[in-house]
Amino acid sequence: MVGRIPRAVARALLAPPLAEVGFARRGFPGRDAPAARNLERIPEAVVCGFEWGMEARHLGEAEHRLETVDAALRGFAYEGTVMAFTVRDALPAGRSDRTRDLMDGPARPHTFLAYIGIGFAMARLPRRLWRGVLPELTDNPYHPTMSWLAVDGYGFDLAYFDTRRWVDRQDAPHTYPWLGAPDYFPRAFDQGVGRALWFVHGARCAAVADAVRAFPRRRRPDLWSGVGLAAAFAGGAEPAPLAELLRAAGPEAPHVAQGAVFAAKARVYSGCVPDHTESVVRALTGLSAAAAAALADDHAVEPGEYGGVPAYEVWRSGIREHFS
Repeated sequence: MVGRIPRAVARALLAPPLAEVGFARRGFPGRDAPAARNLERIPEAVVCGFEWGMEARHLGEAEHRLETVDAALRGFAYEGTVMAFTVRDALPAGRSDRTRDLMDGPARPHTFLAYIGIGFAMARLPRRLWRGVLPELTDNPYHPTMSWLAVDGYGFDLAYFDTRRWVDRQDAPHTYPWLGAPDYFPRAFDQGVGRALWFVHGARCAAVADAVRAFPRRRRPDLWSGVGLAAAFAGGAEPAPLAELLRAAGPEAPHVAQGAVFAAKARVYSGCVPDHTESVVRALTGLSAAAAAALADDHAVEPGEYGGVPAYEVWRSGIREHFS
């Protein structure tokens, strides 16, 4: 048994082995990019976190392992463990509090990535189980507003592991009433697809821009936002190509900047701002990471809906207006 989950079920739901997340194995066009190896370390950290989460007998055991991960990658490992705990909580005979205890406890500094981990679990669970995947967090100021990042994570996962369907064919997802806003579900999904494009093309800005512009115009703003978030959080590009990326986005450049601001906020909140995040945020926004995080705080809104628009989108649009 893995906890109370049969090993056969756990194996069926495991993330791919480390070799399966590599860019060459996935056949990504960016597999030979200079940044490829550093970017590959991110999904590898997620897989390690997932495996630890599936094996852990209690929260303390998982936390002990996670805290050994390099600070710049630790949030990704937590992302994988949240994914595992979400799967375990959702399965028959599972508990209902593993994910909550993790997100209210040691994963609290990594709240933003933790929501993405829930999205990774959603990609492996039938939709009938989605209703119970979002834990009720007691005093987290970003809950449930930022839980749209779970839908973002769902979109990223599908685009990363089935690139032919979700990137090449540009399929759109079936909608789902996340936080009671089914019309926004495809938009949050596309933000995750945009993040995946950064990895698929190995942080090569020109190729990423071409990939975004290959999508229908109505989908591009959210794709650009995902690109900005991934560029700033994961790194991989120098200031000059990033400037070209902004020029390629044209009137949608504020969406790129907004994504970078959210990345800065997530990094600052975690307590670890790598040099690449500082550099990319400056290139895409003209702000330091700390100033970008403060800008995000300035535009934060209370949870709820605003004329049918989720608070998450109201928050995002306020940041975009700053750059317009």
